[in-house]
Amino acid sequence: MSGPVVSARVGSARAAASGPTVAELLGFVRRTAEDLDLIASLPLDPEGRTWVRLEGPGGSEAWLIGWPPGSGTGWHDHADSVGAFTTAAGTLKEHSLAVRLPTDGWKTLELNDGVDRSRELAAGQGRAFGQNHVHEVLNESDSVHAVSVHAYYPPLPLIRRFSRTGAVLRLEQTERPEDWQ
Repeated sequence: MSGPVVSARVGSARAAASGPTVAELLGFVRRTAEDLDLIASLPLDPEGRTWVRLEGPGGSEAWLIGWPPGSGTGWHDHADSVGAFTTAAGTLKEHSLAVRLPTDGWKTLELNDGVDRSRELAAGQGRAFGQNHVHEVLNESDSVHAVSVHAYYPPLPLIRRFSRTGAVLRLEQTERPEDWQ
């Protein structure tokens, strides 16, 4: 991800050494999603996602993201970072896995039945998650942009991207910050 650094003008700072808790990250993204001027300032592209980096609390990494109709992230995780996101406009859908995957040493896994979770997050709704949380986020609307606020701590060391066919999850790519900043 690239883009200018923008102050979110919300949240409380905390010593970076200890870092913000998941609850503090969720509070930050919820408060930031209520900043209507900030949300309206995000340029929206009908063809692809747009983003602006924000100042997150306590040394966290934060992003304001615009989702055109029909866009999504694909399956991925945030490695050792914990995080939170809130929908600020429109509706997003999150598909996630209710299972902890091994962090290294695999390319293909067969998932057991019952590990899939889905939730719809309308404007004002958010969620927090722990380390190695595997999910995909989608704007399933065919006509309405969505906007969301995300925060991660520690700042993302890497993102692993996966493909999925039925119960088979395959590690496709590992991205480092230099790949998106």
